[in-house]
Amino acid sequence: MITIYTDGAAKGNPGPGGYGTVLLYKDLKKELSEGYRLTTNNRMELLAVIRGLEALKIEGIPVTIYSDSKYVVDAVEKGWIWSWQKKGFKDKKNIDLWKQYIPLHMRYKPKFIWVKGHAGNPLNERCDQLAVAAAEQKNLRIDQAYENEKNSSTGLF
Repeated sequence: MITIYTDGAAKGNPGPGGYGTVLLYKDLKKELSEGYRLTTNNRMELLAVIRGLEALKIEGIPVTIYSDSKYVVDAVEKGWIWSWQKKGFKDKKNIDLWKQYIPLHMRYKPKFIWVKGHAGNPLNERCDQLAVAAAEQKNLRIDQAYENEKNSSTGLF
């Protein structure tokens, strides 16, 4: 089984943010993280999952994802994303990321398990450290979809 732990962080929500992902398979371990100059916590939680699944190089092995995000875990495990998709994601946020996630879900069919954040789970804590450190870096990446949406909704551009 492939195990993926994920976490997202945003200072200010919206504000600078990042994600942390730890992938485990047998005795292999890989850590991923990136920071963005303006984003939200939910976007980083979902992006952590996406980046973890994108990093997989083989199919056919069961994947379990541990996340402290009720938003992500419930959306998948309770099937909300399928009704959102049927309705064209009307009035939903993070549409760009959900559209990236769905093909990955179809390919790997991961099982999600919710874990309580900041409750001493060492791998969840590691993901939090990665996410926070990524958000605190200099020269943060641009979360283009979020910034474009934010600018268009304010009527400034």
